[in-house]
Amino acid sequence: MLKILVTLLISSLSLFASVGASAGAIPDLTMTWVGFATLFIFVIGYYFVAAEEKYLIDKAKPALFIGTFMFMLVAIYYSLNSLDMNLVHTQAQHLILEIAEIFFFLFVAMTYIESLIHMNVFDSLKYSLVSKGYTYRKLFWVTGILAFFISPIADNLTTALILSTVLITIEKTRKDFLVPGAINIVVAANAGGAWSPFGDITTLMAWTAGKGSFTDFLFLFPASILGYLVTAVILARFVPNEVPEFDATKEVKPVMSEGAKVVMFLGVFTIFCAVMSHQVLHLPAMWGMMFGLSLLKIYSYSLKRKYGVDHFNIFHSMAKIENNTLMFFFGILAAVGALYFIGWLALAAVVYDPSVLGPTWSNIGVGFLSAIVDNVPVMSAVLKASPEMGLDQWMLVTLTAGVGGSLISFGSAAGVGVMGKLHGIYTFGAHMKYAWTILIGYVVSITVWYIQYQMLGIGH
Repeated sequence: MLKILVTLLISSLSLFASVGASAGAIPDLTMTWVGFATLFIFVIGYYFVAAEEKYLIDKAKPALFIGTFMFMLVAIYYSLNSLDMNLVHTQAQHLILEIAEIFFFLFVAMTYIESLIHMNVFDSLKYSLVSKGYTYRKLFWVTGILAFFISPIADNLTTALILSTVLITIEKTRKDFLVPGAINIVVAANAGGAWSPFGDITTLMAWTAGKGSFTDFLFLFPASILGYLVTAVILARFVPNEVPEFDATKEVKPVMSEGAKVVMFLGVFTIFCAVMSHQVLHLPAMWGMMFGLSLLKIYSYSLKRKYGVDHFNIFHSMAKIENNTLMFFFGILAAVGALYFIGWLALAAVVYDPSVLGPTWSNIGVGFLSAIVDNVPVMSAVLKASPEMGLDQWMLVTLTAGVGGSLISFGSAAGVGVMGKLHGIYTFGAHMKYAWTILIGYVVSITVWYIQYQMLGIGH
C-alpha cells in the first residue's frame, strides 16, 4: 500500500507545476536531505490519513503533525545553512493567510449548520421526506439532486455539510444507505460546483484570475450533470429499495424553533456576502462569512432577550463544530505549502508542452492529483504556473479539478466535510469501495467536454 502511495504521489507531482516566486528568490531544496525528508514525511502522513479506518486514528492527527513538522524542518535547514530566514517567515505568513481564509470560511459554515440542527430544521426536513413514504433509493436521488443544484449557489462544501446532516438524521446505522448516499452527495456537490463561478473554491479562483467569464463556466453544465448522473445511476443500484421504518402514530412531528426561518435566511445571506466581498469589495470570501456570523450572533442575542438563555445559544453551536475537519485542512494545506516552498511542486512545467503531454492530458492528470492532494492547492498551483492555454483548456482544468476531487474521500472540501459529519461511517475505505463508479463518471464528463469544445466548438 505504501509503495502504491509513493508511486502515485511522485508520478502525480510530475503532472503540474507551480511558480509562485522567482527561482532566484527561493532556493531549490528538492535534492537536499530536507527535501527528501519532507517528501517522505508527507507520503507517510498521507498513508495514515488514508488508513484512518485501519488504525482507528483520526485523520486530523497525522495531517496536523506533518503540516507543522515539515515546515519546522525547513526552518531548521535554513538556520543550519545560514540561509535567509526572512524567506521562511514570509512564506509562513502567506501560508497562514491562505489557511485562515479557508479555516474561517468553514468555521462560519459549520456554525450555521449546527445552529440549524439545534433549531430542529433538519429533523423537520427528515420528517417531511420520510413521512411521504420515500424508499431509501428515492431519498438517495432527492438528496443528490438537491446537492447538485444547491452547490452552484451555496458552494459545494456548505451544500455537502447540510445534506449529509439530513442523511444522518434520516438513518443512523444502515451503511448500505449511508455510504452510497454520502458519496452521491459529495459527487453531486462537486459536479454542481464545477459549472458555477462561485460553486467551488477552485472555480472561484479560476474566475477571479480571469481565465473565463461568468457565462463561460455555465457551458460546463452538460459535462457536470451527465458525469454525475452516470455515477448516480450506478451507485443507486447498491442502495436498498426499502421504505425506512416510520410509524406516524409514534413519531412526533418536529417543530422548528422560533427564529429558525430567520437563521436560514441569514445563512443564505451570509453566502451572498461572501461572494460579494470577494467579487465586488475585493476582500477575502471569509470576510463576508464572518460578517454573516456577526449577524447571527446579534440575532441570537435578540432571541435570548425574548425567549430566554436556553432558547438559542450560538456558543453551544460553536462547541459542536467538527474541529477535526478544521485541523485536517490546516495540516494538509501547511504540508502542501512546505512541498511548494521546497520546490517539489515546480518539477514539471514542461508537461504542458505539446511535445510532452500537452495541455489536455496534463489537465486530465490534474483531476487525479486533485483527489490525492486536494483540489484547492492543485488549482492554485496551476494558476500560478499559468501555462499557455485556450479557454477550452482552462474550462477543462476547472472541470477536472472540481470533479476529480471526488475520486478519493479527502480530495475535496466537500468530501472532508462529510467525513467529519459521518465519522466512522463515511471513511476512506468505504469510499474507495465505490470509487470506480466515480471514475466512470469522470471519464464521461471529460468525453462530454471533448465533444462540446473540440468537436462542436460550443463554449469557445
